[in-house]
Amino acid sequence: MSRPDNTRVRYLIALILALATFAAYWQVQDAEFVNYDDDGHVTANPYVQDGPTWESLKWAFTTTETGIRHPLTWMAHMLACRFSGLDPRGHHLTSLFLHILNAMLLFFILLRLTGAAWRSAFVAALFALHPLHVESVAWVSELKDVLSTFFFMLTLWAYAGYVESPNLRRYLTVVVVYILGLLSKPMLVTLPFVLLLLDYWPLGRFAPAKAEAGTPAWPILWKLLREKLVLLLLAAAASVAAYLAQRTAGTVGSVEIFPVGVRVANAAVAYVHYIGEMIYPRNLAVFYPHPGDTLPTWHVVGAVFALVCISGAAVWLGRKRCYLTVGWMWYVVTLLPVIGLVQVGDQAMADRYTYIPLIGVFIVVAWGVPELLRGVFRPYVPAVLAGAALAALAVCTWIQVGYWRDSVTLFEHALRVTRANYLAHHNLGTALWAGGDYAEAVAQLSKALKIKPDYASAHFNLGLAFEDQDKPAAAEREYRRAIKIQPDLAAAHNNLGLLLGHQSRPDEAIREYRAAIRVQPDFGPAHYNLAVALYFKGDFAEAWKEVHLAQKYRVEPHPDFLIALSEAEPEPME
Repeated sequence: MSRPDNTRVRYLIALILALATFAAYWQVQDAEFVNYDDDGHVTANPYVQDGPTWESLKWAFTTTETGIRHPLTWMAHMLACRFSGLDPRGHHLTSLFLHILNAMLLFFILLRLTGAAWRSAFVAALFALHPLHVESVAWVSELKDVLSTFFFMLTLWAYAGYVESPNLRRYLTVVVVYILGLLSKPMLVTLPFVLLLLDYWPLGRFAPAKAEAGTPAWPILWKLLREKLVLLLLAAAASVAAYLAQRTAGTVGSVEIFPVGVRVANAAVAYVHYIGEMIYPRNLAVFYPHPGDTLPTWHVVGAVFALVCISGAAVWLGRKRCYLTVGWMWYVVTLLPVIGLVQVGDQAMADRYTYIPLIGVFIVVAWGVPELLRGVFRPYVPAVLAGAALAALAVCTWIQVGYWRDSVTLFEHALRVTRANYLAHHNLGTALWAGGDYAEAVAQLSKALKIKPDYASAHFNLGLAFEDQDKPAAAEREYRRAIKIQPDLAAAHNNLGLLLGHQSRPDEAIREYRAAIRVQPDFGPAHYNLAVALYFKGDFAEAWKEVHLAQKYRVEPHPDFLIALSEAEPEPME
């Protein structure tokens, strides 16, 4: 595959790539927000909905609510809200536009580094059209994936420029763009190692060590590592900050729940599973429950054996075909932060984790398959096979995007293609509850609890469903169960307080409101509900204090209540 001499051909390839990607994802613009993190990121986040104000920007750089520090992503969500409000179309198109940019940048970067236009185009097309990447694009909460990858690509581009003509200005450009990437998602901590891989191939910066017989490679390697010292220090700082944020948010699984052996076993299986899904993408779901210690031994042994064989082959054959080593190590290294050795959340794996790592495997395919078929088939056969594969992937992507139409569709599909998926039952139940189908919501939430009895959120949402069915005793039971499992679940304390208040049990209600505020001081609804309860108890001065706190935390009291409180006791002067 030769490099086109005509610059117009390259831009035509990029244009076709953009149009094909847009066509494959066209229906995403009609998708709704889903009830899986989109509330915390957008629909129920007042800071994001306010747009980029001084207060919201301060919050973006300090919050650890989601367990991830990504202030630049928060700012992107804020800008999307500023221009689109809560219309999901604008948010979805933002992610799609970034995904298209990422694919085009990948094409131009590989073309610049290798000069192989058609192979570079094939890698970019695989990246753009593979259904494993739908989750990163169609899920509004995963804006951090496409945004951080945008800066990942810009860092590669800036690094290519630095290698061509090293100087301080170009080096600082690499550093600044990399910082922006880390502020979008800390998964980019592996990027300095990707640059080192590119030094090996295609940049050939290890070549001087081979020029003189007997010259060791270590001095060259040490020089290249020193060159990346600033980037490595930034990556280390980002890793520590990410871990601390996850610990603060309580998203890091303990070794009691996920022992080290279980983590290593699941990581080995996940590495192989992602490759299988890349080759034959089927039964893709938004959530894959962690198997714990139930993984069959032969799965683990087979996965470890496959990884050892593939890694050995990549190193052995990579002596003459450097792209094999680089592509495989790209995959292994960039997947390390999310492979589950540090378990974050309850998932065994996630499609979105492959967004950057699979680029390495795509490189192996794009450079390796034509070489493998050379002399066996006519020259046009690889092109025909590539076109057929891309067309099939585009169709699969179109189908997969359709599952993201709304929460009910998304989680019904997840239940069809996975087993014992308590989160899918739970989120389907909450979606049905929001749609007014309380009976089926109770059924789905009950199924979630049958699989995972200690699922606090399921108990809480089951309580909501029972309340709407006018079953206060059952609702109270579920709220208390949720609190027993997760004492810091502020919403459960607040809703239990409301339920007790409606049953003329004010002292118990006040106790629950105060418990909610104790675990979440900025919980505005609990402050307001406490103000109302204190008013009916005759404690007007304390009620005013809670009113002011509710207003501080973005809950505006009902005008009739303010009038009644003012008549009982005028508002105190500041």
